[in-house]
Amino acid sequence: MNLREFFALDGWSVLALEGPDAAVFAHAQFASDVRALATGHWQWSTWLNPKGRVIALFALLRTGDGSLRMLLPDANATLVGDALRRFVFRRKVVLAPRADLHVAGAFGAAQPAPGVLEGAEDAPDGLRLGIAPGRVLRIGTSPAPAYAEAVAAWDVADLRAGIPRLPASQAEQWTPQQLGLERLRAFSVSKGCYPGQEIVARTHFLGKAKRQLVLLRAGDAAEAGAEVAQDGRAIGNVVAAAGQAPPLAAAGAPATVEPFAEVAAP
Repeated sequence: MNLREFFALDGWSVLALEGPDAAVFAHAQFASDVRALATGHWQWSTWLNPKGRVIALFALLRTGDGSLRMLLPDANATLVGDALRRFVFRRKVVLAPRADLHVAGAFGAAQPAPGVLEGAEDAPDGLRLGIAPGRVLRIGTSPAPAYAEAVAAWDVADLRAGIPRLPASQAEQWTPQQLGLERLRAFSVSKGCYPGQEIVARTHFLGKAKRQLVLLRAGDAAEAGAEVAQDGRAIGNVVAAAGQAPPLAAAGAPATVEPFAEVAAP
């Protein structure tokens, strides 16, 4: 298969937020500045628990005045929607998983401008966004063919680009700073209140995260949550791993370890 062709990213899911209060609700719940997100654009964002731990990292798309899409790489849209619905109260917003929308990726395809959405989700070519240099995501009603090797290459490319993947075991384990989410501008320290904002602001203004994300080459199969040791000393835990022989892993390690420097680990 030509990697410039779109292939299915079946692990990704889409949650729609629809209604006149969709943006207001999202701005109050998510860590990014949703009010600054214009229609036809997208941004990285994150939803935190009250302790400032990341529940989910996602691309947030503004598809209309009262229409948003959460594009979730790892978290289940149905479960996230159920959890978010508890905070809707009287706001006029409907949260609905969109199982009819399929997510696909391609390497080297024609790329929209940074932060810009092209097309429409119900169009033949779907809605497109440039997720990282040289890579494009497509969301639409037409499924793409499955290609396991391409998906594995995509997951590796995510880690290399500083996009941490969060399997279920790692949800609510890390703060945004520990995952390096400032690189993605996935949270704001000036927008006002949101769940976990006090922890994020305190770390930003008064201290420094004790752990940060580093890339490492694992000497054997690496699993999320596994302890990472170097020279006989524990240096952190695996957040996510991708690839084979040897796998590439993203790990939370002490701030003394160079961010995103590859570290050989036994």
